[in-house]
Amino acid sequence: MERVIEKARTLVEALPYIKQFFGKTVMIKYGGSVLSNPSVREMSAKDIVLMKYVGMNPVVVHGGGPAITEALDKMGIESEFRQGLRVTDERVVKVVEMVLVGGENKELVASLNRAGGRAVGVSGKDSDMLFAEKLMASGSKEGELVDIGYVGKVTRVDPSVIINLVNAGYIPVLAPVATDDEGNTWNVNADAAAGEIAGALKAEKLVFLTDMPGILHDSADEESLISTITLGEVEELIARGAISGGMIPKVKACASALRAGVHKTHIIDGRVPHALLLEIFTDKGVGTQVTL
Repeated sequence: MERVIEKARTLVEALPYIKQFFGKTVMIKYGGSVLSNPSVREMSAKDIVLMKYVGMNPVVVHGGGPAITEALDKMGIESEFRQGLRVTDERVVKVVEMVLVGGENKELVASLNRAGGRAVGVSGKDSDMLFAEKLMASGSKEGELVDIGYVGKVTRVDPSVIINLVNAGYIPVLAPVATDDEGNTWNVNADAAAGEIAGALKAEKLVFLTDMPGILHDSADEESLISTITLGEVEELIARGAISGGMIPKVKACASALRAGVHKTHIIDGRVPHALLLEIFTDKGVGTQVTL
């Protein structure tokens, strides 16, 4: 009986959060490493569908770096990176679009639909949702810029397609490729895309599902998790190297989203069972909350 009562207590704890976020948009970004784990993907899909059924409006953006690298390996194309950005020539951008739009996107849509949702997959090129311009990488010399091909920086977001899908009861699932006035395809960092789209939607929350516990005081100690951090404190941790690598685009996306009007941003460990529900519907939450 006590176990049953405990379940009831959990539901009661969630009630004020369900009320607070009813009708609000929550942007969820799936990292490629999370997507590549089928059990984690399926569990997170159930969480997202539950969010939809209790009145929230989840919108999903996904990455797919590991799957892109695997596809390139099979084609005999070596992956090359500059400062964490994939060098994307004309051959590579076609593979990126194929994997993200035709592969990872449809896998995630299928997971959400199996969980009882109504998900629709789109890319940033659909209805010119995401416009981008060339993003140059820093070279080895100070002030040097290097052309790394079809890697783009989002310059404009038209969220009308997303809004229409949400209003029709669907869960939009977005692949982060963009276009421009000439119809080129641009490979866009999924974290950055999530931040820009969340800002355009004025989302209540932006949540990153990662394979890390969150932001750590000491990158080598997972017990040093920071539960809440401000953007000013983030800059200090970047300066001393405690935040590095793939975490930097996430915190930068948090910053751009917050400055565009998103109320709260979160970086959480998608490997934790029902991490999304724990973060949104419980008092303690999990992972790191990034605020202004």
